[in-house]
Amino acid sequence: MSKIAFIFPGQGSQYVGMARQLYDQFPVCRQTMEEADDILGFALTRLCFEGPAEELNSTVNTQPAILAASIAALRVLYQECGLRPQALAGHSLGEYSALVAAGAMPYGDALRVVRQRGRFMQEAAPAGLGAMAAVLGLDRQKVIDCCRAAASSGGVVEPVNYNCPGQVVIAGEKAPLGQAMELCRQAGAKRVIELAVSGPFHSSLMRPAGDRLAQVLAEVAVQDPQIPVMANVSASYLTSAAEVKDSLTRQVYGAVLWEDGVGKMVEEGFNVMVEVGPGKVLSGLVKKISRETTTFQVDDVATLEKVLAQFKEVG
Repeated sequence: MSKIAFIFPGQGSQYVGMARQLYDQFPVCRQTMEEADDILGFALTRLCFEGPAEELNSTVNTQPAILAASIAALRVLYQECGLRPQALAGHSLGEYSALVAAGAMPYGDALRVVRQRGRFMQEAAPAGLGAMAAVLGLDRQKVIDCCRAAASSGGVVEPVNYNCPGQVVIAGEKAPLGQAMELCRQAGAKRVIELAVSGPFHSSLMRPAGDRLAQVLAEVAVQDPQIPVMANVSASYLTSAAEVKDSLTRQVYGAVLWEDGVGKMVEEGFNVMVEVGPGKVLSGLVKKISRETTTFQVDDVATLEKVLAQFKEVG
C-alpha cells in the first residue's frame, strides 16, 4: 500500500520556461498563473516563460514564480489524477506551496507574502555582505565543528541546510565563511562549492528579515492545515495556525532540516514522494536519504503523464 507525500521545491529550482507546457495544455494552470499576474500586478507568467534569467533569478521574483508554478502543477495534478497526499513538505520557500496545498494559507495571500519575503531577504544582506557554500561528502557534525571554529574569532558562519547525508550548506559573512570552507576541505570534504546566491539565507544574519516577515504574517488569515505539513525548522508536523506562523518566521533565519524531516516521513511509512513544481532537486535528495522511497515529479506534460499512468487507479 502506497503512503504518499507531496513535496515542493524551493529557490534554485527555477528555470526560464517553467510551467509553460502545462499552461498551454490545461486551463486550470493558465488560470493559476494569470491569477498570480493579477494579484502581484506584473507579468510574472511572462517572466517564467521568457525570462530574462537574470530577472527571474532575483530573489524577489524567484519566490512568487516558483510558488505559482508549483500550485499550477498541483492543481493540474488534482484535476487530472484525483491523487491526494497524506502529508506535505516543502524546501524553504516550498513550505509556502505545501501550506497552500494543505488549505492553511490562501494562494493569493501566499503570493503576496513570499514576494515580500524575497524583498526582506534581499534587504537584510546588502550585496557582498554574505554568501553560501555547499559542503559535500563530510559528516554533519564535522561541518558544525568547522563552522564553530571559523566563527570563534568573530563573525557569523553556520550550517543552514541539512539536505541529505553528505550534503550540508553553510552560510555567513564572507571572511568566516571562507575560513569554514577551508576547514571543511582540511577535514576531508570531497568538494566545497560557493553558491551563486545573493545572500546568506537561513543564517542568523537573516533575523531582521524574519522580524519583518512576522509583522506581515500577523495580518494574514492562516488556518490549521488540513493535511500535516512537515516543518523545515523543527522536522515535525505543523498542525495549527499558530505553529504555521511561528515556523515561517523562524525558517527565514533557521536551518532547513530537510534530511531530518524526510527521514521522519520515511520512518512513518511514506514510500512515495511526488515533487510538484519546477525541477527535480528534491527527488534527488530524497533518493539519497532513502533508497526505498519511490519518487515522481510533476513539472511538464511528460512527467504528469508518468504520474497519471502510475496512479490512474487511485481515487
